[in-house]
Formats: sequence, structure tokens, C-alpha cells
Amino acid sequence: MATEMGHKRLFDGERNEDYDIGCCGYVLIGLSYVLVIITFPFSLLWCLKVVQEYERAVIFRLGRIKSSRAQGPGLFFLLPCADNFVKVDLRTFNFNIPPQEILTKDSVTCVVDAVIYARVCDATKSVVNILNARASTNLLGATTLRTVVGTVGLSELLSDRERIDGVMKDTLDKATEHWGVKVERVEIKDVRLPVQMQRAMAAEAESTREARAKVVSAEGELKASRSLKEAADVLAETPASLQLRYLQTLQSVAEEQNHTIIFPLPENLISSAAKQTLGRLSGALAGAQSAKSGEPLISLQQSADDRL
Repeated sequence: MATEMGHKRLFDGERNEDYDIGCCGYVLIGLSYVLVIITFPFSLLWCLKVVQEYERAVIFRLGRIKSSRAQGPGLFFLLPCADNFVKVDLRTFNFNIPPQEILTKDSVTCVVDAVIYARVCDATKSVVNILNARASTNLLGATTLRTVVGTVGLSELLSDRERIDGVMKDTLDKATEHWGVKVERVEIKDVRLPVQMQRAMAAEAESTREARAKVVSAEGELKASRSLKEAADVLAETPASLQLRYLQTLQSVAEEQNHTIIFPLPENLISSAAKQTLGRLSGALAGAQSAKSGEPLISLQQSADDRL
């Protein structure tokens, strides 16, 4: 990125051995050694330094990098008046990207925030090539989030977060390589949509579920009608099986302890004598009811006989 913009990197991982510190530099270094010898052992208080296991020390001698490899962990020696050093913490650090209002590829406005985990992998590059590696990585993460989310649609953003996280991680890792920073993980935490969009998506999902339910119900009715047709064909082949079905239905109704049972009786089972007896009984009942009510007697027996 830096070379594309026309800027030369200050440090690319290798120390330049061609420079010359000059006569004044050699004189100052010699005087520093003389001072250390004269003030020994008190000079050790200023010359010996310690860095922790998770730290590295980048040493500068007369303003230039002393070694391409950072010192540490443990004890190292500094030459007074000529050397100074910068401590760099190598532990993984994290920061939250502030919520960004982003327009997706399908022109939907959403608010997205993320978290980034990174660490310093090259202490020398992180000191020489960038003023503040952590703050710069944070700002670059926010711009990368806007760029990547702007190239995908809303449905892809909601369903394919892992791929988007991977694209962001690769982009950030490539951009921060010459800063000495290694991006370990990028996670999109939350995607917030406008209330109107949430309602529209909920209505769309509900309509889709209802349409799927209707299709399933129609398929069930189709299968049921085919089964009923096959059962009717089987019953038509043996008329006695229909009577057995009547009895089975009566048995299932009787198990439910109902007080009223309606039993369909075929007309061909009733004889002519039974028909006349039923007609006389119905006529007598109708006459008794008319006498009690004081209304003229209507012969229901004749009408019953006519119907039979």
C-alpha cells in the first residue's frame, strides 16, 4: 500500500549496513565507553535494562536502528549518551469498531459494528514505520468494514458472516503487514436494521411460511383423496364389507359413551309388515298429540301409509 501511494517504507525488515556514522559518531561512542569504564560499577544502573517475556526492545544508536532484530526478553546492554530504546508489547490487543451506518449493495441502510483482534509480530516495523500501530489499525478496520459491507447484499450480510469476516481479515492483514501488525480475527458483532425493514422482512417470512403450509396441506388432501378412492373401490367389490364397516363405526362410537347413536339401516332390510306397523304407530302418536292440544285431528296414518 505504501509503495503504491509513492511513499518509501522506512524499514522493510533488514538493517542497512552501508551508512556511516561519521567521525563525530565514532568519537561520541568512544567517549561513552570511557564514561562507562570510569563510573563502573555505578554505570551498570544506566546500562543494563530488562524487558518482560511479552515485550521487545527496539534499540537506536545515534538515532539509527542498532539491530534489525528487537532485543529481549531478558537483560540487554545500553551505551549511555548513544543508545536509547522503545518497548513494544507483543500481546494480543482488541478494539471495537464504532457502529457504522452503511449502505449495502442492494441499497439498504444498516448499522454494523465489529471487533478486531490483532498483535504486533514485528516490533521494529511497528516502531519505525508507523506512529501508533494500534490506533492506525483501528481506523483502518472501520474503513475496511464500510468497504466490504458495501459490496454485499443484505441477505448475504445476515447469512454469510463468516465469509465476510474472512475477507475483512485478509484485507486488514495485507494492509498492516508493513506496520508489523498481524490481524488474528475479525468478527461482526451486530447488524441493526430500520424498524420498517424489520417489519417488511417479518411479513415476507410469514407469507412464505403460509404459502408453504398451504402447499403441504394441498398435497395432504390430494393423497387423502387418492386413499379414499382406493378404499371405495375395495368396498364396492364386496358389499358385505360395508356392513362390517358400519359395525366397526358403531363400536368406536360406543366406546366414547355417547347417549345417542344414529345407525344407518338399509331400506331393503325392512319388510312390508314392519313398514305398516311403523305407520300405525306414527299415526297413533300424532292423534294423541292433536287431542291434547285441541286442534283438529289430522290423519297422519294415511300420509304415513302413502309414504311407505
